[in-house]
Amino acid sequence: MEHGGDYRTLWQDLGLDLEAHDNLLQTLGQAYQEIFLAQPNRPRAMEYFDFVVSEIHGLRVRELVEAKEQGRKIVAGFCVFVPEEVVLAAGGVLIGLCGGAEVGFDRAEQYLPRATCPLVKSFFGFKLARLCPYIELADLVVGETTCDGKKKAYEAFGELVPMHVMELPQMKAEPDRALWRAELERFTARIEELTGTAVTAEALRDAVGVVNAKREALNRLNRLRAAEPAPISGLDALLVHQISFYDDPVRFTEKLNALCDELEERIRRGEGVAPAGTPRILVAGSPMAIPNWKVPFVVERCGGVVVGEESCVGSRNCRDLVDPSADSRAGLLDALCERQLRIECACFTPNRERLDTVARMAADLGAHGVIHYNLSFCTPYAAESFRVVRALADRHQPVLRLETDYSQDLGQIRNRVEAFLEMIGAG
Repeated sequence: MEHGGDYRTLWQDLGLDLEAHDNLLQTLGQAYQEIFLAQPNRPRAMEYFDFVVSEIHGLRVRELVEAKEQGRKIVAGFCVFVPEEVVLAAGGVLIGLCGGAEVGFDRAEQYLPRATCPLVKSFFGFKLARLCPYIELADLVVGETTCDGKKKAYEAFGELVPMHVMELPQMKAEPDRALWRAELERFTARIEELTGTAVTAEALRDAVGVVNAKREALNRLNRLRAAEPAPISGLDALLVHQISFYDDPVRFTEKLNALCDELEERIRRGEGVAPAGTPRILVAGSPMAIPNWKVPFVVERCGGVVVGEESCVGSRNCRDLVDPSADSRAGLLDALCERQLRIECACFTPNRERLDTVARMAADLGAHGVIHYNLSFCTPYAAESFRVVRALADRHQPVLRLETDYSQDLGQIRNRVEAFLEMIGAG
């Protein structure tokens, strides 16, 4: 990747393996060129998001270093259940840590079983290979017990970084709600201790406004993708969602709304990234962390267009807003709790609401088919995939169950996606 400045001293100060890091950026830069920049008819406003990716280990890292020099704390998380609002209210910065590349897996397997979700092995591998500046910048890393693989990995990861783990309930009855509300209080106290700043009602309400605005912009993008022809590729829309976990939230919201303005104009002109009648695909299931772009890349190279993601890196992260009307800190934390427990993560049981959401999204976005994407060894989503197939069969919606990891198995995926698109076309 090309950078706007020389960051080698910065990376060296953070303890990165410079030679390996150079190789990583070169590989990702080549992939980005082939996957994203080679797309025809991209919206002009995507130039900002291309710039963010080109500087994701450069200018953004420098911004965070400057924030630390100003006394702000950097908090890193792996999940949408880590409340950005609380971190912002205490003057901190929340950054995403999920890895979407097969990096340092051999080192990670010294701590983790080989049959571990690649997302878990990826963040472990990035740390052990000294390739992630965000891990090195973090004053606190926050985990959550969304799955057994993560929660056991955090035990070992906590030997390497300062950790705080939030206990997420597995059901949504009143006792579970009380548990999560207590966890939000415990997290808030930990952030106050870390930053030395009290989370007041006023600061929390302001932070809720900032994060709600970001979610509203993402929801606006998601709604515009219902247009026919699709005004933006699934690759570019996924990239925007991925960047939402890294970029400054106010700046990101401004740039995303500018993109949405352009998409609205495209829709008025009847202009799309693919011709009208192109098979429209909804991807549901496991999250796709940057730089995991494999599924939409294959779908769109095979002649389809991805019009939505029912995923934590997609609609599940932004669909609901936090009610900002409470006049106390406790009331705002109550509202945050309510919002988060509407998230339909596969860790919850029962999770019938997610089946309804997938079906509704497919209908609202005009999807001709659904790909249920599952990361290898991710039992919760693998188990739910059978129920998703049955629920969509009742609505005569074609579904392809696709399980993969972070390896370059593009040929195998391409064969299955091509057959699925042909079936949709024949139907």
